[in-house]
Amino acid sequence: MLQLHGVTRRFGDLSAVDDVSFEVTDGLLTGFVGGNGAGKTTTMRMTMGLLARDAGEIRWNGRPIEVSDQRRFGYMPEERGLYPKQRVIDQLVYLGELHGLTAAAARTSATGYLERLGLGDRAKERVEKLSLGNQQKVQIVAALLGEPVALILDEPFSGLDPDAVDAMTGLLREHASRGIPVLFSSHQLDLVERICDRLVIMARGRVVARGTVAELRSAGPTRYLLELAGDAGWVRDFHRGVHPVDVDGSRAVVQVEQPGSEQALLTEAVRRGPVHEFARVVPALSEIYREVTA
Repeated sequence: MLQLHGVTRRFGDLSAVDDVSFEVTDGLLTGFVGGNGAGKTTTMRMTMGLLARDAGEIRWNGRPIEVSDQRRFGYMPEERGLYPKQRVIDQLVYLGELHGLTAAAARTSATGYLERLGLGDRAKERVEKLSLGNQQKVQIVAALLGEPVALILDEPFSGLDPDAVDAMTGLLREHASRGIPVLFSSHQLDLVERICDRLVIMARGRVVARGTVAELRSAGPTRYLLELAGDAGWVRDFHRGVHPVDVDGSRAVVQVEQPGSEQALLTEAVRRGPVHEFARVVPALSEIYREVTA
């Protein structure tokens, strides 16, 4: 398990990362989300030892992290670190050797990953000849070489087409199934919501929410959608434990302020006429994100 406790990094008077604490659990995909400048990349760089911490501690398997641990992590930086003039397979073999693989083992591993990501026939081309999306795939393969004990990936899905996203998701799931903790950042909230086991949301250098999607939803306000056969305007004056969030024609969204009061609202609605729909509103991750980062 990877754990961060009170991690802080300042650049002059700016606290880019301010007292950040969270954990990346073995065998789970943890999504790291936040707007530009929220502190995600800086946090990842400190985790990898590329930036020094001004305060706080990073622990690996219950003890302070060491350089020898970080060398066994698979890391994908936000900026591509590939040599554009070098052939794809030669570059990956070289990077695999830096991770301690033999040239033969690195070639076998890299070839397998390239095939999985649809680049098997491009292995002998120079990196600069590839599209940006395919260069992204090569960078991903570089992070997966050498049997990493953890994966720290900064925007790994950026620039990938839907098929590549599915292939990448499968690779991450396979690594997680072997007990490897996976932390990746992304601005694609629908993707994060679909594939992540846990989420960490940052804003202005601080963690503002963390947990599973279900936990984040349950921590927010409880809302119900009511759709009637007739006009729902009367809901605005129904003050018994619910607050109208939006009323439009025959539809109303209310926020429950006293548990159980939604049943009184439903009873009143049935008394007034047919009810077409009465259901709890399940917020999308994008809605949760906007609320916690506001």
